[in-house]
Amino acid sequence: MLAVLAGCLAAGLAAHAAAPSLQPLRQGKWIVGTGGNAYDVKVVGNYADVALGWGGLAVIDVSNPTKCVRMGGYDTSRPAYGVAVSGNYAYVAAEWVGLQVVDASDPTNCVRVGGYAINGPAYDVAVSGNYAYVAGGFAGLHVFDVSNPANPILVGGYPIGNNTFRVAVSGAYAYVTDFYTGLHIIDVSDPANCVRVGGYNTSGSAYGVAVSGNYAYVADGRAGLQVIDVSDPANCVRVGGYVTSAFAWGVAVSGNYACVADQTAGLQVIDVSNPTNCVRVGGSATSGEAFGVAVVAGRIYVADGEAGLLVLPTLPNVQFTLRVDATTNETFTLQAATNLTPPITWTNLLTTNVPAMPFDYVDYDVKIAEKPQKFYRVRQP
Repeated sequence: MLAVLAGCLAAGLAAHAAAPSLQPLRQGKWIVGTGGNAYDVKVVGNYADVALGWGGLAVIDVSNPTKCVRMGGYDTSRPAYGVAVSGNYAYVAAEWVGLQVVDASDPTNCVRVGGYAINGPAYDVAVSGNYAYVAGGFAGLHVFDVSNPANPILVGGYPIGNNTFRVAVSGAYAYVTDFYTGLHIIDVSDPANCVRVGGYNTSGSAYGVAVSGNYAYVADGRAGLQVIDVSDPANCVRVGGYVTSAFAWGVAVSGNYACVADQTAGLQVIDVSNPTNCVRVGGSATSGEAFGVAVVAGRIYVADGEAGLLVLPTLPNVQFTLRVDATTNETFTLQAATNLTPPITWTNLLTTNVPAMPFDYVDYDVKIAEKPQKFYRVRQP
């Protein structure tokens, strides 16, 4: 089991400087109560934007994950299933009222500035540049010019049919999932003339999708995680996957890890460094039903259905997050050791100075089998 020493050493500090300190950064949550079900989450800076179904949009301050606070939100009048954030605006996929554009520059006073009701139920939205891409159920993909957020203009789309659910955009392509026909890749380089160039019919029910490098990662219902090589969009090939224990709804990718929202089984973390041999390395049972997931700056955010938002800065066998509190703009060094038996060997993890405190450091070298214990200290200067 991973053990941590949250201590500090200070040497030669100026009289005005406080001694540096560190502590483990534990998980936190925001409980939605009776106000809806969390289906999707996007995080920018200190705020998480959560699609809450009948609860609309919620904006949560996650600057301190152990004390998540709702700052505001917007009642979308129909269930909010997907959300994207760009600049000061939250773009919400709100079922039969379609795309809703909300000015969230003041999280305590979110205001709808525009929208567009499509001819189907809006389930998800992605934003890239001046365009918003909406997954519209049986109505397929819709592309909007949102250069003026107050006046979204429908400029194109593609009639995938069946039940289009999630969309991710990378470069010139939109990657769209359909419950029944898997992954579809749409060339959106000319938004007015979207063209399907390829895809892959997965073995399960395709819900979530994330794209990283040459691979698309599909949350495929009872078939779990599917990894698709999309380097040649016209010839997509499944190269690997992992059958999760419940029902894969959402997926996010960060570095070598795919984080899967696995409904009743909670969060699953899969090592995809070798896509042909995906291995589960950790996870976390959640108190609700995990539908969506985001990974930002080393923290994992889970849209956990009726339980609300779960924030995981630390996850056993995957990552350990330390919060450093030291004098700003003064150099500090964070060190680690695997035992405290003299002579102690301390290894430098990083040396830096930052203009704002506290500072969070995520240690990914915490595999229990390799290092059963680990100790940390911080020095300044």
